[in-house]
Amino acid sequence: MPDPTPGARPTLEAVAARAGVSRATVSRVVNGGEGVRQPLVERVRRAVEELGYVPNHAARTLVTRRNGAVAVIIAEPEFRIFSDPFFEQQVRGISRELTAHDSQLVLLWVEGAGDYERIARYLGGGHVDGALAFSVHNDDELPSIVRRVQVPTVFGGRPGWPGASGELAVPYVDADNRGGAREAVRYLLARGRERIAHIAGPRDQTSSMDRLDGYRDVMLDADPGLVAQGDFTEESGAHAMAELLERRPGLDAVFAANDLMASGALRVLRERGLRVPEDVALVGFDDMASVAEATDPPLTTVRQDIEGMGRLMVRLLMRTLNQHGEPEAAATPGSVITPTELVRRASA
Repeated sequence: MPDPTPGARPTLEAVAARAGVSRATVSRVVNGGEGVRQPLVERVRRAVEELGYVPNHAARTLVTRRNGAVAVIIAEPEFRIFSDPFFEQQVRGISRELTAHDSQLVLLWVEGAGDYERIARYLGGGHVDGALAFSVHNDDELPSIVRRVQVPTVFGGRPGWPGASGELAVPYVDADNRGGAREAVRYLLARGRERIAHIAGPRDQTSSMDRLDGYRDVMLDADPGLVAQGDFTEESGAHAMAELLERRPGLDAVFAANDLMASGALRVLRERGLRVPEDVALVGFDDMASVAEATDPPLTTVRQDIEGMGRLMVRLLMRTLNQHGEPEAAATPGSVITPTELVRRASA
C-alpha cells in the first residue's frame, strides 16, 4: 500500500492497513490494552514506527480515561525549590520514572495561601491522572484539597497533618528518619563525643521531628540547651550554630537535621576558629553530593535515597491508578519506608 500523502498526519486506519490488522487491534496496542498476540503487537509497533504515527491525545484519553500527566506539588515557594538540591534530586527521580511510564510531569508549587485555590481548581479540572505531593507541612491545605477533588495522591514524607493517623491507607514514601538520626548520634558517642548538640528542622514537618526524636532516643538526658532550631536552609544552620556556641561553648559534636544546615554550621565553626572534627565533630543528613562532598572537610552524613524515593512515589501512584476501581485496590500498600545509611567522611 502506498504511503499516506506527504505532510498528512498518519491515521489509525493507515497503521491498521500497513500492519494488516483491524483498527480495534491497533487501538488496543497503541493504548496499552491487553489481549493482543505478541506477533501482532510487533507488527503494529513496526507500522507505527514506519508511518510516524502519533496517537491523538483527546481520542486516547477517551479510550484509556487517562491524561498521561501527573501533578508534582511541592509545598514550598519557588526560591526554596530552585535553591535546595533536595528538591532537584527528588524531582529528577520522579521525572525519570514518569518518563518510563509514558507520563508527563506538571510542576506546581506554593508561593502563598492564594495558590491553594488555584491548585484545587487545576486538580479538580481533570487535567492530571494523579498527584505527588511533598514537603507538606502539618497545617497544609493540600491533604484536604486532594480529598475534596478525589485525585489519587501519594505523599512524600510521613503524614503529620491533624487526623492523618485516622485516615486509612494514606499512601506515602519516606526514609527511616528516626533510625538514621539514632545511628548518627550513636556514631558520635562511639567516637568519644559527650556534649552532642542538634540543629533541628522545622517543627511542622514530620521528617525533622522524627530526626529530633531519634536524637532524643539516644541522648536520653540531653541538656535542652543543646538543641537549636533551623528551617533546613544553610543560613538557618549558621544562625543555630552561633546560638549553640553562645549557650553551650563546650559542645564537642553537632548532628544537623540536613546537609544544608550542617554546611552553615561548618562555616560558623571555622569562623570561630574551631577545628572540624578535632574540636567539634559534625554530622548531617541527606548525603546530597553537591553539599556533602563540597564542604571542607567533606561531610559525614546520613544517606537517604532521595532520587529513589521519587521513583517509588511514582510506582506507588501508578499501581494505585492501575487498580483504581478494582476490588484488589484495597490491598495496595499504603506506605514505603526506605532504609538510611551513615556515610563516613572527614567531618566526624
